[in-house]
Amino acid sequence: MTPLIFTSLGRAIPALDALAARGDVEIRRVPVLPAPATMESERPTLVLLDRAFMQGAGDNRELLDALAAQAALVGVGESGEAEPPDYFPAVLLSGYFTADTPVAAARITLHGALMHAAALGATRRATRLEGRSASDVTELSRIGVALSTERDLLTLLELILTQARRLSSADAGSLYLVEHHERAPSTLRFKLSQNHTLPNLPFSEAVIPLDHSSLAGHAASTDEPLVIPDVYLLAENVPYRLNRSFDEKFRYRTKSMLVIPMSTHRDEVIGVLQLINRKRSADARLTSDEVVEQEVLPFDARSVDLVSALASQAAVAIENGRLYEDIERLFEGFVTAAVTAIESRDPTTSGHSSRVATFTCGLAEAVDRVNTGPYRATQFSREQMKEIRYAGLLHDFGKVGVREQVLVKQKKLYPSDLALVKHRFQFLLQRADLRYERERAEYLFAHGKDRYQEMLQHLDGVRRSEREDILRFLDSVVRANEPTILPEGTFEELTEINERTFVDFDGIEKPLLSDEELRYLMINKGNLDQRERREIESHVSHTFRFLEQIPWTRELKGVPEIAYGHHEKLNGHGYPRRVLGDSIPVQTRMMTISDIYDALTATDRPYKRAVPADRAIEILKGEAREGALDADLLDAFVQGRVYELVRAEPARGRSGMNTPL
Repeated sequence: MTPLIFTSLGRAIPALDALAARGDVEIRRVPVLPAPATMESERPTLVLLDRAFMQGAGDNRELLDALAAQAALVGVGESGEAEPPDYFPAVLLSGYFTADTPVAAARITLHGALMHAAALGATRRATRLEGRSASDVTELSRIGVALSTERDLLTLLELILTQARRLSSADAGSLYLVEHHERAPSTLRFKLSQNHTLPNLPFSEAVIPLDHSSLAGHAASTDEPLVIPDVYLLAENVPYRLNRSFDEKFRYRTKSMLVIPMSTHRDEVIGVLQLINRKRSADARLTSDEVVEQEVLPFDARSVDLVSALASQAAVAIENGRLYEDIERLFEGFVTAAVTAIESRDPTTSGHSSRVATFTCGLAEAVDRVNTGPYRATQFSREQMKEIRYAGLLHDFGKVGVREQVLVKQKKLYPSDLALVKHRFQFLLQRADLRYERERAEYLFAHGKDRYQEMLQHLDGVRRSEREDILRFLDSVVRANEPTILPEGTFEELTEINERTFVDFDGIEKPLLSDEELRYLMINKGNLDQRERREIESHVSHTFRFLEQIPWTRELKGVPEIAYGHHEKLNGHGYPRRVLGDSIPVQTRMMTISDIYDALTATDRPYKRAVPADRAIEILKGEAREGALDADLLDAFVQGRVYELVRAEPARGRSGMNTPL
């Protein structure tokens, strides 16, 4: 940058003229002292103070101080003034010579002053760059924090490209990710595009070769940035070319470009940032070639440095994002395997866990839409929704700790026990037939055919009555063996049966039903006795202990507690802890409603018939009236028609579990 020297109008200085003649400086002759604000801050500037300038300045010391901060001041005295007169600000002067000073000596003074002026400009430039660098570091740190906290990969890529364009004042940009293939060359996937001038462009992902034929491919292959002032004027000897089809289709002019590879700390290129058309004004739209010529600038060194720094941060963030996705996929696989393990022990439970998760997440979304009542301010974040889903999927995992015969029990009696009862009654039927045949034979032997038909009619009646009683008793047992959803049945017939006895093969008289068989058959709700029910209920504690062992992330740490309480009731009548409403998280309350609804409506559950949706909702409302369920959440479940999220399925996939309501 050529130094600038201000001198007063009409003064002749031979040494100055000699400098100007060689083109070393620019001379400006002005009538008054220049204003400091009009000077270029980084250009070396010299002001020659003489009597005319000083008389014009008068006593304005502030003006002289401001000039000294911007330029080097040299005093020019009259002939014979060996020292600066009193009206000169001696402490501000970088040098002094007089009109009769030899040219060589005056030139030395001027050169020294120009060096001082250059130092002033360099100091101001360094200060400005230091301020900008500090600002850049702060900005990159802020962006780095934002990148490190974003987990969703697509959102992360949007953030990276947006920030890169903002830092460089780029009108448009693209982002590519490297894809590696086991048996094919690596490729670049076009993942994202932004364009300020054309904001509504259609976008679809595409794949290009990772080679030197494209700008992005070349940058990824060489791991070196490309800084191109005008991509329409590429040298003939470079291997890459711009595909102009986009410009031609959308009438856009791509000019300056910056292509930066994104490399990890292991020097692995995982993507490419491609920025287009750096602008003077960030808000300008490049709507014509004329605007492009006026607005578009080449990407400068600062842009390259900033975007390169961002690209390094972005590479780490993308790598972390992919790692997070891999971990999520791994965990999803674990959850799927866990649910499969639950359902493999009892095929009739197929689909229950996923349906409960679907219903509970749907209810959470319905609660988000509520604008009245106690939950009007409740909102569930994306992380909380994920927490709810995992808790729903894993809420019954503890059933792996329950004995299989209890878990898959379909009726009140175990199959072997019912078979024994049926065998007993079959024995009684056979014995009645044998008695009939024996008594008939004995009569014939003793009396012959005398009144034989009359006796035979009597024996037939006795046998028929006995068989009818036996079959009636067996039918009562079979009917009593069917579980019910709600408490029902008085079991008088069972008591009558239990009072009957028979003589077994060993000649021992026994009741038709044992006390244990009678106890099971007289279960008035479901198919489990108290001991079995406690064993089934223990699955909740097993679930909690299992889930507690998993090192959950901070966002998912509530999964064990949410799943733990899904059989608790607000009135304290639930299990296993019998806690009251205030101790039950809202997520758990939602899961309880979902779990009961699915238990009621699931088809072909082994211990009950499916209940229609409207009847299931009435049962839930009854529970809410008794204070067991959250009435406001149930309203959201019904009003939001959450129950419709899972349509009725064929019986094969809609069986259930031995889960007490």
